[in-house]
Amino acid sequence: MRIIAFVRTVLLALVVLTVATTSFAQISISVGFGPPALPVYEQPICPGDGYIWTPGYWAWDPDAGDYYWVPGTWVLAPEVGFLWTPPWWGWRDGVFFFHEGYWGPHVGFYGGVVYGFGYFGHGFEGGRWDHDHFFYNRSVTNVNVVNIHNVYNETVINNNVTVNRISYNGGPGGIQERPRPEEQNAERERHIGPVAEQTRHFEAARGNRELRASVNEGRPPIAATGRPGDFSGHEVVRAREAGAPYHPPANRGESPRGGNASGPAVHPNELPKFERPAPPNTGDANRDRKYQQQQEKMFAKQEQQRQQLQQKQEQEHQQMERQKANEAQKQQMEQRHQQQTQQLQQKHVQQQQHMQQRQQPKRK
Repeated sequence: MRIIAFVRTVLLALVVLTVATTSFAQISISVGFGPPALPVYEQPICPGDGYIWTPGYWAWDPDAGDYYWVPGTWVLAPEVGFLWTPPWWGWRDGVFFFHEGYWGPHVGFYGGVVYGFGYFGHGFEGGRWDHDHFFYNRSVTNVNVVNIHNVYNETVINNNVTVNRISYNGGPGGIQERPRPEEQNAERERHIGPVAEQTRHFEAARGNRELRASVNEGRPPIAATGRPGDFSGHEVVRAREAGAPYHPPANRGESPRGGNASGPAVHPNELPKFERPAPPNTGDANRDRKYQQQQEKMFAKQEQQRQQLQQKQEQEHQQMERQKANEAQKQQMEQRHQQQTQQLQQKHVQQQQHMQQRQQPKRK
């Protein structure tokens, strides 16, 4: 019995690790209308050495059927040399999809959204790592030089000819930017999802009614904080104004096209389509062609597995109808279906990441 309990503990730990290392790359939320414009606010002062600015953004609460503002905040980098790639909203197949942020050695694509304070659509100009110390660019970050001495001044030229506060990429009125080669390379590097204090920060924002877009009309009372989860005190910054007038649709709580797209997918046909990475270009044509063939074979098999699970779940739905099951039984079935679907998705993501790691050239 002790052996079985130990095995269960190990398996549970593996599942938790899988979720923690893959969730940042997932698109698990989609909404039928776009998020509000980015509010106008000031950056609170950096609390100490090694903290990286993570800009505020609009997230979606499926329970409230509303966007809510996640305040910008300073977060201690989880590893020396790591930078933050902000989350962003993108448009595909008639809905807006959410892309989670992540930590990594380079900044990846974040939709071309101009979050400010060093995030001007591509890359990060707010500072840089020099060996084991992070140096702050005083021209775009709020740093007290009395407490932090590793600073420099570098003027940042923002090449965005149109000044706006648009918070999403693609779709009607969205930003029309595409990933640059260096950003695509960054996406294939080793990543770390949001750290624990960031997760607590997200949850605290979600639970604060005043941060909902329908309440603050795009002007959150807590636009930024000095530290994650600190929503009171002198370091809290209020938005000066909304980035643009906010006019949500009357049926904002409804899911697009009648699906369950506002929350985690329950059935495989509610999962987002597979996003194929850019064609490999290692300089070895034969190697690239072989990798492309392996990749297509993997995606075909994964699509088949989705269809098989979808068919199995539909059969269970039909069986429940024939048996005239009560609501409690139906709810248990839906919970089981959701777990099966999420496990399949996590398995597929792990396979895709393993494939990408195999494709990367070996270090000599």
